[in-house]
Amino acid sequence: MEEYNKNNEEYRPEYDYEDEPQGMNAEKSIRGYRIVIILLAVILAALSILYFNIHRQQQADYALLEIDRDSIQSNLSNLMVDFDSLQFNNDSINASLAIERQRADSLMDRLKKERSWSYAKIKQYEKEVGTLQSLMRNYLRQIDSLNTLNQKLITENVGYRKEISSITQRAELAEEKATELDNMVKAGSVLKARSIRLTGLNNRGNEVSRIKNAARLRTDFMLAANDLATPGDKTIYVRLIAPDGYVLSTEGAPSFEFEGERLSYSAERTIDYQNEDIEVGIFYSGSGFTAGTYTVQLYADGRLIGSSEISMR
Repeated sequence: MEEYNKNNEEYRPEYDYEDEPQGMNAEKSIRGYRIVIILLAVILAALSILYFNIHRQQQADYALLEIDRDSIQSNLSNLMVDFDSLQFNNDSINASLAIERQRADSLMDRLKKERSWSYAKIKQYEKEVGTLQSLMRNYLRQIDSLNTLNQKLITENVGYRKEISSITQRAELAEEKATELDNMVKAGSVLKARSIRLTGLNNRGNEVSRIKNAARLRTDFMLAANDLATPGDKTIYVRLIAPDGYVLSTEGAPSFEFEGERLSYSAERTIDYQNEDIEVGIFYSGSGFTAGTYTVQLYADGRLIGSSEISMR
């Protein structure tokens, strides 16, 4: 019996010794699970932050793409207006102009139908618009050449006039030539405005993307160089016709004379024109502007020198 008890006493310590590590192993396993759970939570949080940043960057990139797209469409619209304003007494040049105008129409149609925008496509469209702008500059150089020719014809006109008193027949021919040249000079001396743009500004003079937030409208355009035009002060009148068909005007409804009628205008500015390209900006202050298509008309020297229809959001 004593031997049995001794065996039991020896057995119990051995049992307690084995049971203790099992409890420690269980506790270690729990700590391990906790560490794994914490690591998974940290990874999940990091992934969430990464997803949020990527989503926000994608939204910012899309907004920039929209701005670039609107800029390309605006530049192309202005270019189409410039093409329409060019007129030549040359069938070959007019045919080339018609082809380039059709290219501009086709490009505008593609722009409006484009749905999957990317930076690569933005660059592609910018390149195509740039090609058309380069062609426009070539046509403008041809206009300059014609203006030079007109100047030469004016000089010839003076020579013909001096010979009128000597020979009646030569005088009659010279008078006929002078009349023809005078008509050419008058037609060639008309001022032309191109690249017409309309921009909404807030009270601090910053551009706004929505016209309803605008406190002022700024009309920008390029008054083209013309050696045949008379230099000096030129008063430019701007008529802004809102989408509802009414002319935006100030108190007193100021007006100017055009072809025997009085036309109300939105704003005016006098500039010093010296027969060179000059960029002009004219402001109109108001409120309650609505989105839609605005018609911009520019007048000077009793003539309509440019017009454009501009969509404002």
